[in-house]
Amino acid sequence: MVQAVLFDIDGTLVDSNDLHVAAWREAFREFGKDLSFEQVHEQIGKGGDQLIPVFCSAEEIARFGDALDRVQAEIFTRKYLPQVKPFPEVRALFERIRRDGLRIALASSSKKHEVEAHKKTLGIGDLVEITTSGDEVERSKPCPDVFQAARDALRDVTASEAIVVGDTPYDAVAARRSGMRAIGVLSGGFEPSQLEGAGAIEVYRDIADLLARYDTCVLARGRRSRA
Repeated sequence: MVQAVLFDIDGTLVDSNDLHVAAWREAFREFGKDLSFEQVHEQIGKGGDQLIPVFCSAEEIARFGDALDRVQAEIFTRKYLPQVKPFPEVRALFERIRRDGLRIALASSSKKHEVEAHKKTLGIGDLVEITTSGDEVERSKPCPDVFQAARDALRDVTASEAIVVGDTPYDAVAARRSGMRAIGVLSGGFEPSQLEGAGAIEVYRDIADLLARYDTCVLARGRRSRA
């Protein structure tokens, strides 16, 4: 039975992954590291605590890891956050989910102020019950902390009753580590094989495609199993 849906935000509900890549590349350059788009994109979906160690040694992390994370957040907020656009049909999908009696949570590795800005841009605040950001947990994805915190806040929802929707392999891995199933969307720029290999049980082109095929997706099947 499905009781709740936990949504990632960046790359899933809003078109922001490439903007995060740009901000990370600029931030890394300030600390003497010139990374390609492809190198950084492969790590998008992680928070800074998980992304920075991919490219920095333990000594570098001790020396400037916190500063690097702050610089990236400042660059993204100042330069790129105003450019973020919502993907089509997000509110329509959320309304459909709520009509089916399912609960909705947002669970993102991003900073809290970014999550709140995206929620406002999407115009979905009245449909969302719980919002959890990377600032509220110790570890970001692919660690399970963000999804576990969101599910715990929903109360009375077991892992088997929750479905995660995300765009990166790290969403699927974090969902699996939380005991939850995951739906993947391709809007974040990852390949179907990457999402499926990480554990996504269904993959859709984007949120609009998920809405168009909603009647046959695991959310609708799970709802019918409750009836």
